[in-house]
Amino acid sequence: MANAKMAIAIDGPAASGKSSTAKAVARELGFHHVDSGALYRAATAARSRIDLDSDRWTEESVLDAARCITLEPTETGFAPLLHGESAESEMRGEAVTSRVSRVAKMVGVREWVNDQVRKAAESYDVVVDGRDIGTVVFPDAALKVFLIAEPGERARRRLVEKLGRAPVDDEIAEETGKIITRDEMDSAQSVRAADAVVIDTTHLTQRDQIAQIVDLVRNKKGEAS
Repeated sequence: MANAKMAIAIDGPAASGKSSTAKAVARELGFHHVDSGALYRAATAARSRIDLDSDRWTEESVLDAARCITLEPTETGFAPLLHGESAESEMRGEAVTSRVSRVAKMVGVREWVNDQVRKAAESYDVVVDGRDIGTVVFPDAALKVFLIAEPGERARRRLVEKLGRAPVDDEIAEETGKIITRDEMDSAQSVRAADAVVIDTTHLTQRDQIAQIVDLVRNKKGEAS
């Protein structure tokens, strides 16, 4: 197909740097970034506005709440809007973070997210990160990358981003425990595609991992031309 768009899939466990890396890779290549995790967070935020007791949430109630969500194209990506308005800080808050894994396990919600992502990729070259990207959403992606890093390093990076300073050992230990628990909860949705390129970022700078992926994409584009 002459006008076929290219999809790059980036998977990996929580706090492995998928979203920030995918965003930077897309910017460098002139692609659009699609953060599928943001859609799960948007659905969680929408349901939280109705009822914070997630024990009462059902798949149907989450999907009903998600009707207010639209995916708005931006210059470099897409932004989930709730009732037509940005809810970025709400989506990244603890109330959503502590509930999003429950929502992400709901089969119907995952199908809804995957449909939104595929629609976004119909008109743009995209770099997509999140869950099931290389295995379910884009099994025929031009390039699949699976980012990994040691839990302690992922915890340190998350705390630096959240606190704006170097965390102390006790803070890292506590966050590492949370990361390991999240890994266990997310294990079914963080499956590596058999043909994915695995990049261990534990000892890489973000600049280095971005450069590696950009080089891989350019090589794929060269093969296709």
